[in-house]
Amino acid sequence: MATTIQLEERVKNMLERLKTHPRETYNKVIQRLILSTEEGELSPKTLKNIERSLKDIKKGKTYSTAELKKKLKIK
Repeated sequence: MATTIQLEERVKNMLERLKTHPRETYNKVIQRLILSTEEGELSPKTLKNIERSLKDIKKGKTYSTAELKKKLKIK
């Protein structure tokens, strides 16, 4: 059964930034956060690195597997 919750705009924006891909639902983001908390909290440094990585992904700063293999000279 689905339910509706109210979020402050600030919290909604925070959830938006935590999405791993643009079409990820807020439900999945919250579920991932709950599971990560149950498994052990992430350090502030880890959270900062994740946030930076998500920003890079959203900006398209990524490599395909083929590009990475070429860059690292791996066959």
